[in-house]
Amino acid sequence: MPVPESDTLLTQLERVLQPAGWELLQSLPPYDESQALALGARLREQGHDPDTVAAVLTQARLRTRAREKFGEFADTMLLTPQGLEQATRLPVAALHARRFRDAGVEHLADLGCGIGGDAMAASALGLQVTAVDRDPATVAVATVNLRPFPDSRAELGTAEDFDLSRVDGVWMDPARRTPAGGRTRRLHDPEEYEPPLSTVAQIATRLPVGAKLGPGIHREALPEGTETQWLSWHGQVLEAVCWFGPLARPGVPRSALVVDRDGAHRLDASGPEGVPADPDPGPLEAHVYDPDGAVIRAGLLGRLAADLGAHTLDPSIAYLTAPTAATTPFARGYAVREVMPFSLKRLTAYLRVHRLGILEIKKRGTAVEPEELRRRLRPRRFGDESATLILTRIAGEQSVVVATPHASTPRA
Repeated sequence: MPVPESDTLLTQLERVLQPAGWELLQSLPPYDESQALALGARLREQGHDPDTVAAVLTQARLRTRAREKFGEFADTMLLTPQGLEQATRLPVAALHARRFRDAGVEHLADLGCGIGGDAMAASALGLQVTAVDRDPATVAVATVNLRPFPDSRAELGTAEDFDLSRVDGVWMDPARRTPAGGRTRRLHDPEEYEPPLSTVAQIATRLPVGAKLGPGIHREALPEGTETQWLSWHGQVLEAVCWFGPLARPGVPRSALVVDRDGAHRLDASGPEGVPADPDPGPLEAHVYDPDGAVIRAGLLGRLAADLGAHTLDPSIAYLTAPTAATTPFARGYAVREVMPFSLKRLTAYLRVHRLGILEIKKRGTAVEPEELRRRLRPRRFGDESATLILTRIAGEQSVVVATPHASTPRA
């Protein structure tokens, strides 16, 4: 009978956590994939146990990958492949923790803690954290990662059985994937989460709760009286967090938080009275704006359009257009150079005349695939000038907008 995957993982972690394994892990040079086989052979020749060598090299590889999320903290963490993939980036986890701290929470339960990213961030901000997970291997990893914080600990358990009287706030990251035919399937119905959103809402009747949800959750599925914030990290929508009780800002059912190199920028559903959720369509103006995905997911396209003095190009497409240029963290702006019906022949001729060989290709509302179009155009042969091609519908017609990204202009 095959050994369950969780048991195999726990055995590997036990090898790393033995004094000899931990010492070996800490002594390794920075991980280099091209040198890993040679390093493993050298360590075995030195007399190290082969299984221990394999386990510590796996950790070294995971630590290298984890630097994107955890920075220098990754160099002392213990990790699992699945846990790292699902872990919250440390700067994002710090934003979560700040909500609890600012609401006066002192002892936080992290129910479904994974490898402990959110628990680490909350602990670093001075909260006492009890991190709970149902998987023994995951609890072992979280225990190691929380060792710099003596007031915080990880323990085995479930959200349903946790004694809420022990804490004064709860963070939850329900499992949103399930095994399916040897792979994993993402769950979109929040009642299929583990635990389901209804259980989260029930816990929130007793304590302040923040719950990390999938960014694709339908707004209609969200509980009333909460604030859900969609977060974008350098252009990638990572999550939607539903805040209950005092953690939710009054009168703000939805918000978008866009994190870029200049910091964190928030757009709220609250705003001028009469702002429609879906702006009316209109003709192409001198500038096109590509809204951040968090703004679109949060249903704030109308609010952004009002701020920019813009409208959409088509009722079903999220591109905005306006007569003036403005800089906003919530959208990328482009100055329109040319617009034409989609025609490969006409577009090729235009690129040749204007020596446009460096192309960014964007699309919404069209079946044309950017990489297939690039292959057919072969733009490098035309020259070294650059432009953005925006493939979309305008008044129902498949069109191409040739544009230039905005330079820095005053913010809207």
